[in-house]
Amino acid sequence: MGIEDQPAVEESTEPPICGYTYATPGTPPSHVNRDTATDIVSIIASSPNSLPREGLAISVAGGSHPEPHRLAVEDLETIFRTDVNNGLGSDDAARRLQFGGPNKVEGAQGLSVWKILLRQVSNSLTMVLIIVMALSFAINDYIEGGVIAAVISLNIIVGFVQDYRAEQTIQSLYALSAPTCKVIRSGQVATIKAETLVRGDIVLLHVGDIVPADLRLVDGLNLSTDEALLTGESLPVSKHPRAALSDADIPLGDRVNMLYSASTVTRGRGKGVTVATGMSTEVGKIAQLLRASPVSNDGVSLLATYWERMSTSMRSVLGLDGTPLQIKLSKFALLLFALAVLLALIVFSASLWDIDDEVLIYGICVGVAVIPESLIAVLTISMAVGTKAMAKGNVIVRKLSALEAVGGVTNICSDKTGTLTQGKMITRKIWLRNGSMATVEACTDPFDPSSGSVTWSAQKSGLASALSISRLQPSTRKFIECLSLCNNSTVTDGKPAPSEDAAETLTTSTAAVSSWTAVGEPTEIALHVFAMRFGMSKETVSQMNGVRLLAEHPFDSSYKRMTVIYSPPGSGSADVYTKGALEVLLPLLNTPDNTKAEFTAKAESLAAEGLRVLCIAHKTVEDSAALGDTRDAAESNLTPLGLVGLYDPPRLESADAVRRCSIAGISVHMLTGDHIKTATAIAHEVGVLGRGLSTTEAAGAIMPAASFDAMSDAQIDHMEKLPLVLARCSPSTKVRMVEAIHRRGAFCVMTGDGVNDSPALKKADVGIAMGFNGSDVAKEAADMILTDDNFASIVTAVEEGRRLFDNIQKFLLHLLVSNIAQVILLLVGLAFKDEDNKSVFPLSPIEILWANLITSSFLALGLGFEEAQPDIMLRPPHDLRVGIFTKEIIADKMAYGIFMGSLCIAAFTSVIYTSMEDIYGDPPWYGNLGSNCNAVYNESCNGVYRARATTYATLSFLLLFTAWEVKHFTRSLFNMYPEIYTGPFSVFRTVWKNKFLFGAVVAGFVITFPVIYLPVIDKAVFKHQGIGIEWAVVAACVVAYVTLVELWKAGKRRFVRTIVYGQATVGEV
Repeated sequence: MGIEDQPAVEESTEPPICGYTYATPGTPPSHVNRDTATDIVSIIASSPNSLPREGLAISVAGGSHPEPHRLAVEDLETIFRTDVNNGLGSDDAARRLQFGGPNKVEGAQGLSVWKILLRQVSNSLTMVLIIVMALSFAINDYIEGGVIAAVISLNIIVGFVQDYRAEQTIQSLYALSAPTCKVIRSGQVATIKAETLVRGDIVLLHVGDIVPADLRLVDGLNLSTDEALLTGESLPVSKHPRAALSDADIPLGDRVNMLYSASTVTRGRGKGVTVATGMSTEVGKIAQLLRASPVSNDGVSLLATYWERMSTSMRSVLGLDGTPLQIKLSKFALLLFALAVLLALIVFSASLWDIDDEVLIYGICVGVAVIPESLIAVLTISMAVGTKAMAKGNVIVRKLSALEAVGGVTNICSDKTGTLTQGKMITRKIWLRNGSMATVEACTDPFDPSSGSVTWSAQKSGLASALSISRLQPSTRKFIECLSLCNNSTVTDGKPAPSEDAAETLTTSTAAVSSWTAVGEPTEIALHVFAMRFGMSKETVSQMNGVRLLAEHPFDSSYKRMTVIYSPPGSGSADVYTKGALEVLLPLLNTPDNTKAEFTAKAESLAAEGLRVLCIAHKTVEDSAALGDTRDAAESNLTPLGLVGLYDPPRLESADAVRRCSIAGISVHMLTGDHIKTATAIAHEVGVLGRGLSTTEAAGAIMPAASFDAMSDAQIDHMEKLPLVLARCSPSTKVRMVEAIHRRGAFCVMTGDGVNDSPALKKADVGIAMGFNGSDVAKEAADMILTDDNFASIVTAVEEGRRLFDNIQKFLLHLLVSNIAQVILLLVGLAFKDEDNKSVFPLSPIEILWANLITSSFLALGLGFEEAQPDIMLRPPHDLRVGIFTKEIIADKMAYGIFMGSLCIAAFTSVIYTSMEDIYGDPPWYGNLGSNCNAVYNESCNGVYRARATTYATLSFLLLFTAWEVKHFTRSLFNMYPEIYTGPFSVFRTVWKNKFLFGAVVAGFVITFPVIYLPVIDKAVFKHQGIGIEWAVVAACVVAYVTLVELWKAGKRRFVRTIVYGQATVGEV
């Protein structure tokens, strides 16, 4: 209800749109200044869009009229040419709409097909493939060019489809802040689309409505709004239409006569004049900041600006801007391109620069061999699979690159409310005057009275652990009656209220999806739900006691209390129920000083636990008109019943998720707009502030945002560790925190839901917005969206990101081993000269492409589907400075590539330089490389074609075994999972564990035979022919290769024990 000094919830959320539910009678409260404002918003001037020519312009930047919050109602009517009673005329509104445009924030730009398509080709590897494709078509090698074109198309299509689907999912989460609204036009109340709202419109608002534009409040009754999405203000803000504000630069949070777009009415009703719409609203201005170019052109020459834009565009196209993996792979692709050019030059030099089509084809063939054509497709498909896994874990990935990026995070900066906590208030503890205390535990749904359990800890009360109405002591019953009756919230599940017996035993509810809903202030809802745990809803108590409401003195920020008067019809007595802050109720209590001291001590004890404390009081007096006429008559000589402690409870899974982060070497920071006591209590409860902290460390780990903001960057960098808890944060505080983490060389995730969180989301390495309660602008700025707003889902994303990173290392190693082997084979092949003194291909270009695109691709894809290692969240994050190409990866790929390339050369030379024609009874071709065997088959090419087939089969089978060997970088294939598989036949279980990879290996083995033996295609396309006894050479090479790899791994285990798969440590920040 917002009646305490400490805030209820850090950031409130947008409830479903609903109509008028109730209006609390009473006089509007007086203006109370608030200290919450956001730097990101306060620096923006309120500049409403222009009125039609018939209207007068209002300029905040120093024009002819002051800002709307400084104007009287009469002045507003004059300036905006409107009438607060009759509104605009329909024709006038239509003209203004045509001139000023729709009331629409353009922060979420919608699907841009071209932008998504450009994202797919903006990487160096695709550019290199396009160049190779163009060269292939230029020399009329249509088969090779067509194959590469198909690869490029596959890469683009797979990535485009995935990103497009993700964007569609995001768009489905977007919704207009207020699809419809009620306005007065031509003296009649009408419901219109919020998009058609114009400046000067008179808007009517009730509880639960979402403010459709920026309004100047002109009339209201006990009106409060939740502005958390805009200002970060924790508590609903009381609004006062008659408040006189003279300061032009007063922060948004203190403009108590203004209502801002996307804020929610939490209490009362009101009427306001529309003073800004669309992009001119405060929300629109922040959205405009996100759309604006981050590069400032002030004081920069036109040439420098042009160069900067060109440089930025080139970096974007080449993929040199983005996540660490994107940048590493893009640089790697450029390195491969340079290597391909160098190898082509070596080929041309070997031919003494006598370059004909055959030499040119050989040079391109060597260039193609060094490029892993299928890398992008495999990477994209693996990420797409990871994205689907993340979707099941309640995370929508907008950009595939963000999935691998989140796996390398070292720091998580999280909101408290709704992320670490449930985002809704519950009554945590009650303390009765007789010393009894009840505690609510394990509540999973704050709106469900059956969720959780109530434990009583007092001996004096003699109460059971679970109670019904009939078993409550009179004092306890009167206390709970006050919670129900002094309450304007509604809590319902659409079913009949529980009976007395149904409230006997209350245990934790684990039902699928609760249907309980509530409307009203968070504090009142929490109190009402607690009363309903005992079957004492407001309706039930009213009917049971036969009472009716005589009068109500509503809460306001000056009194900080609420009082209701009930009486049975025809009775001469009345019951007065009051709730409010203890400090304002103490002077009104009719109780000894020692009792007041006891209440004060207990309230301080509850507050120290991070709870917001309310005092509950009651009295029975003779009914009189004075009780309803003045507060003084009703709120005097009250009898205190007890205290209530409320808080926003942590999610049940948050503590375990934070613990897993700690074990994984990830530092969790809580950045909240809440009070420092509440933030500290929650931080201790979920484990952000661990038990192992010393007193000094704990003092430095908790800091109010004001102190952090007052420090210079140098002072922040001088801190040994950044604070783990920042309380009362503004958007600028979050941005500075991200910048401080970056200066320490760390990689961070930032979560947020409000419009004011958008700059920090955009600044972070990975921005994660809340999908359920987040604003549209925050979703637009984010890389990922949590559909359940749950911190544990972030940890799931980190785990999936680490699994993906591990698997990228595996399939990248596999692909590069193949490329290195082919380059070695082709370079050595330059020495094999035919009768025309031209180098003979040990492998034809199509054989190379087939091995790279068909055989290797599905094997690499299978490696991308590998399950997470058991220790994946037991090791620290990988070193982002090293990235994916660790020393171990580089050493392994060179070793395996040399093994494979050497054995392929051995296979080729064994066939060419061994008298195998004697076995077949063919004419002698021993040592004969024929003539023109690179182009077409002729009788002289028999030996070369058999040697190529043998080399191709050797390369294919070695790739198949490599896929199984790289499942783990150090463990033997024959003892890879000793924790679960043992015995001599464990290798079979190992290869069967990843069924997709097993199928890819079997398919690769089977498809080798038709490729070698299929008539016509073998000689015309692949430039080889069927073999026989040569299979013995293939088998020998496979045995030799597996032996060499196993010896290499054994050497690593024996001599290089410091190399750990997925290694890398980072210091705490």
